[in-house]
Amino acid sequence: MRPLLSVIIPARNEAQALPLLLQDLSALRMAGAEIILVDGASEDATREVGAASVDQLLSSKPGRALQMNTGAAAAHGEYLWFVHADTRIDAQSIQRLLDTLLEQPLWGRFDVRLSGQGMMLRLISAMINLRSRVTAIATGDQGIFVARKIFESQGGYASIALMEDVELCSRLKLLARPWCLRPALQTSSRRWEQNGVLRTVVLMWRLRLAYYLGASPESLAREYRRGPPL
Repeated sequence: MRPLLSVIIPARNEAQALPLLLQDLSALRMAGAEIILVDGASEDATREVGAASVDQLLSSKPGRALQMNTGAAAAHGEYLWFVHADTRIDAQSIQRLLDTLLEQPLWGRFDVRLSGQGMMLRLISAMINLRSRVTAIATGDQGIFVARKIFESQGGYASIALMEDVELCSRLKLLARPWCLRPALQTSSRRWEQNGVLRTVVLMWRLRLAYYLGASPESLAREYRRGPPL
């Protein structure tokens, strides 16, 4: 029988974070969900630490859009759930998703919270969730889920270097508003803490504005990798 859900995890050099996510997903896998790990040329032990806890271990060139499309092409589930490797998911969030899928939504996403401590990170999480509810646009760390037939009819993720999640949501929201689920998924705040919270906020907003004004995703990806200026 076709599983209800395929969880697709794009990963590159995530040997430290990945086992925690796979532990969170272990009960879901035992309940029949398909777990697909798509490695993007990792230089650490990502493949080795993930191999025993997934149903499919795939490889592709680096790039989230390419990796997620690779996983989707191999998936068997009626729904696809795209989850970043540094995400943590509690049992309540998983049950909320399973209950929601019984309602046959076209697509949706979760609220998100940053893992670090401090009021500033709490405020940023709240603003991300509010922006997403107002605009019907989600980012990849919000655990976007979508009916496979809809994903395929839309041609999957665009083959771009950055903003692939924003681009997909812009198409999906023309079909239906997303289901916005809680409890929130936890995503790593490492980038925010390493590069400075305020500088990272400014960088993220600048990249998003530049994208909407027509900047190429390739140039935005280069700026994203460099990080915010000191």
